[in-house]
Amino acid sequence: MNGDGGAAALELRQLRTFAAVVRHRTVTDAAVALQLAPSSVSQQIRTLEAALGVALFVRGGKGMTLTTAGQRLEGWARTLLAQADAAVRDVRDLRPVLRLGALGTIAEVYVPRILARFAQRRPDVEVDVHADGVRDGLLRGVLDGHLDAALLLDAGDGIGGLGFAVPGGSLTFLDLQPVPLALVAAPGSALAQRERVGVEDLRGERLLVNVPECSFWLAGQRLLGDGPRRVKAGGVPVMRAWAEQGLGVTLLPEFAVTDSVAGGRLVRLALDVPDLALRLVWREDQEERAGIRDMLYAAARA
Repeated sequence: MNGDGGAAALELRQLRTFAAVVRHRTVTDAAVALQLAPSSVSQQIRTLEAALGVALFVRGGKGMTLTTAGQRLEGWARTLLAQADAAVRDVRDLRPVLRLGALGTIAEVYVPRILARFAQRRPDVEVDVHADGVRDGLLRGVLDGHLDAALLLDAGDGIGGLGFAVPGGSLTFLDLQPVPLALVAAPGSALAQRERVGVEDLRGERLLVNVPECSFWLAGQRLLGDGPRRVKAGGVPVMRAWAEQGLGVTLLPEFAVTDSVAGGRLVRLALDVPDLALRLVWREDQEERAGIRDMLYAAARA
């Protein structure tokens, strides 16, 4: 509220900036996403706080966290921004948009089939796909309304069963299909000559990985524990290429190593590896949004 007791004037651009800071948790990252200078983002947040007469964020060494007032504004910002976007599309007579996020690893393989199926059911709805390498960004995007749903890899009976942290909020999910994994090595590896490989056989071996937040790093942690020596290589293509050169073993989805195994450049090690699940995540209270149910159907059928 402002000083005279009237309602504070809220500008949409300030709310979009507020939502970006909530999503990215730092002014710098929010500025990159919005293509603004960090000073501009900071100024808009200060102006919004001044207009409301409350602090919205606690500034700390680990980023910006919401105050109680900020948490209350988050829901309103999500609603107001969604209504503003819907109003613009309606006035311009544009098709409604369903915003689907996906981890970059699976966007290339699974998303095209889902989009084709969805287009058959809802040709009136446009799908905007956001590929991202950061799972946390996808989940926060769904929670704050930046995304309507997201595709990621997980395991277990609940979101985060693979071992990653889940932002607080009302999320639900549907497991679409299993994603088989394969532990692979170059044909010349001593492990490749074994009829069976046990977890204990990998103690001290070089395990090619990406980053700790990577789905395959987490899957390797669950399956192999701390026995193998982690060697940071990079994304899926880099891990595969290094393994082909005999620089270590690596745990990757089968679809990423099929050609290498068929061509004799990699060998699948004889270790039982549990599947991951291709999981579609959305906000439970948004299921009635145009296209969400049809996206669920299309994803499940694809």
